[in-house]
Amino acid sequence: MKKIILGFGMLLMMVVISSFTFFNTPTIARKAAGLHLPVTIGTNIGDEAPEIEMTDIDGKVIKLSSLRGKMVLIDFWASWCGPCRRENPNVVSAYNKYSKAKFKTAKGFEVFSVSLDKTKESWQKAITADGLVWKYHVSDLKFWENAAARKYGVKSIPMSFLIDENGIIVGKSLRGLALHTKLDEYVKSFK
Repeated sequence: MKKIILGFGMLLMMVVISSFTFFNTPTIARKAAGLHLPVTIGTNIGDEAPEIEMTDIDGKVIKLSSLRGKMVLIDFWASWCGPCRRENPNVVSAYNKYSKAKFKTAKGFEVFSVSLDKTKESWQKAITADGLVWKYHVSDLKFWENAAARKYGVKSIPMSFLIDENGIIVGKSLRGLALHTKLDEYVKSFK
């Protein structure tokens, strides 16, 4: 009888441990294994990126989810942020290089810039001065109270999240060469 109880206890413990491990396996690993489980929405690598719905320079509402199917760099920055402005040439370089690339599974590359500016004028002036030629620039002009920055837990800028064609976060805080190296992992060829 003790052997049966001990055996049952061991079996139960194995089930609990394996289910804990399974459900704490990152979404990417579960997806690669062909497992279709609910995706966690969050800001960790392997999570589905939370939706951002905000207005652009012209007052038009843009949703991050409208870019599904593409690799997307969500770039948190501001015109008043020196490190952001120094990183902007790298983001421009990545955009110019990877917007022309063919990806293994994604249909292109976009930058989705979220500004923590307070005024439309300074935000727009920085976009022009830094040559931020992509079309997805959004802000609610609420400085550190920016709704997207709060949702993503952004405490300092520049801050970035790279998401794949399914909206899954595959990289964070990618600056300089690290951004290019990460994008290279997903590129099939350049046009």
